[in-house]
Amino acid sequence: MSRSIVHVLAPAAFGGLESVVLTLAAGQAARGDRVTVVASFTEPPEGQPFWDALLEVEDVRAVPLVLGARQYLAERRAVRNALAEARADVMHTHGYRPDVVDAPVGRAAGVPTVTTVHGFTALEGFTARSFKGRLYEWLQRRAYRRFDAVVAVSAKLERELLGVGVPQGALHCLPNAWAPASPFLARDEAREVLGLPDGAPVVGWIGRMSPEKAPDVALGAFGELGGGEARLSFVGNGRLRPSLEARAAEEGLAERIHWHGVVPGAGRYMKAFDALLISSWTEGTPIVLLEAMAAGVPVVTTAVGGIPDVVSDTEAVLVEPGDAAAMARALEPVLAGAPEASGRAEAARDRLARDYAVAPWVRRYDDIYRTCIRE
Repeated sequence: MSRSIVHVLAPAAFGGLESVVLTLAAGQAARGDRVTVVASFTEPPEGQPFWDALLEVEDVRAVPLVLGARQYLAERRAVRNALAEARADVMHTHGYRPDVVDAPVGRAAGVPTVTTVHGFTALEGFTARSFKGRLYEWLQRRAYRRFDAVVAVSAKLERELLGVGVPQGALHCLPNAWAPASPFLARDEAREVLGLPDGAPVVGWIGRMSPEKAPDVALGAFGELGGGEARLSFVGNGRLRPSLEARAAEEGLAERIHWHGVVPGAGRYMKAFDALLISSWTEGTPIVLLEAMAAGVPVVTTAVGGIPDVVSDTEAVLVEPGDAAAMARALEPVLAGAPEASGRAEAARDRLARDYAVAPWVRRYDDIYRTCIRE
């Protein structure tokens, strides 16, 4: 049965949340649903990576809301109009602002509300550094109690949400799926685009340079590797970057570190790396992990959030968060080309194909919607 589904988000330039929305919207449109994506911005979105990618998704209607940071009433009116115009059967929110500001509009209009919880910065023992960050997450967790369905992307996150009062009957655990947005570039081509040397072993790090992603720990791990030809490739941007660059210069590492900033479609370049390092303190089901699995790139990652649900010691090297020395020890044989590293990468690729396909994932979401509409 075809449904009218309205996704609402306030996208960053690009990241896991944005990738999930694109994949889900495309999968739903392909199975015949009428899909609208309402995306709010503080400035015109032309040239914004998520928006440009959204415009390329077939049969998905894209609605931009260009509003000031605190124009909440105008945003709610625009969302109400979008729901009415789409004759929405389901409103699906993603992220703090839509969960807190926009979801009540759907409830007031009698539209079932669903949210996907992609992760927090203040769970798993990692505390948001600012009062504002803690306040936002407190408001968001309270808002979850009023949704018709709350989707956690990992079993760990599901337990955390139960602990903050989300009703068990409304809670669903559904890890993210992965679908290639575009083919991977070959190793040599990817390195040429990123400006990486041909022969040197390269550790890749992709993400937002914010405290919960722990790029400082990744830098520490790279420093533990000592001298040699190895390079560290930081793909992403954020408020920690200036301090990381200063630290790299102080420690004599600057010449072996590449700072790429935000790279649209960063996953396409995954084969440029000899290893992917995920250093996070907290995660949901990171899309960058699924991209590395698909590309056959060995992974060294912290065992946080939904990551241990996706990979075991058979498919990756799992370490404790914050342990730069353990990350360095795990990276050394991978960068040296140890056979067990390629064996884990192959096992990871097989597991991805077996357990994280898009079609059954989209069907699970449809089952969740159907339950909400019926109730």
